[in-house]
Amino acid sequence: MRIIVQRVKKANVKVDKKIVGEIRKGLLVFVGFEESDTNVDYDYITKKILGLRIFEDKEEKMNLSVKDVFGGVLIIPNFTLYGDVRKGFRPSFMASCPVMKAKDYYETFIQRVNKEFPLVESGVFQADMEVELINDGPVTIMIDSKKLF
Repeated sequence: MRIIVQRVKKANVKVDKKIVGEIRKGLLVFVGFEESDTNVDYDYITKKILGLRIFEDKEEKMNLSVKDVFGGVLIIPNFTLYGDVRKGFRPSFMASCPVMKAKDYYETFIQRVNKEFPLVESGVFQADMEVELINDGPVTIMIDSKKLF
């Protein structure tokens, strides 16, 4: 499982020009899956998202989590996180999870995060989405559950 986390002042996702998920201050999370992902990956990524200390405290040090600041989490499916461009210029998505499994993984992941934290919004799997955000910082973190980077 791979994610890109962005600290945002606000973010929303639209499908057919209708907002389907929206947060104010919080985390925008793009998530991609590979077929070998398991509960260990879900647990690791969920813990990382909710525990990341990337919000500023009173001394302006990144020391607070999304839970500490009562922020929201907006989770967007993004299979392109497994795009491989080491050969040529057209990405290969061979490492990305097959569609039907990825849909189940995405729904399971949202449920797992929501079980630990109530302020979770999401995009729509396999929809053409428009994501709007105001990045705060900018602060952008990449996390891979297999710890490849």
